[in-house]
Amino acid sequence: MTEYLTNYMKYISDKLEKSSDKTELQNILSEHLDKIAFMQHERIVHFLVTFMFAVILCIFMCAFIFSENIMLLVLVTIILVLLAFYIKHYYFLENTVQEMYRIYDRILEKMRN
Repeated sequence: MTEYLTNYMKYISDKLEKSSDKTELQNILSEHLDKIAFMQHERIVHFLVTFMFAVILCIFMCAFIFSENIMLLVLVTIILVLLAFYIKHYYFLENTVQEMYRIYDRILEKMRN
């Protein structure tokens, strides 16, 4: 997903720089709005998964504290590592979607001028 989004952002920025025709800009806008919708959905799903992992981490941490079972510590460590990667990916998605909003604004501005 990271590579896909990075490539798309480069593609749409290049396409926007080369375009000046209103019809072409309208096509770019339509395509970009579809991508924004897809990425918003992706962002929500990743937020829910990240939140679920955080809740599971808290549950297993509490279970470890009260039971002192060393196997739960291994499980907590695994979940913590997974959660760190989910947070990193969610951070990337969030920032990229916000950049997509800025590109949307640039498209609208270019259409007005």
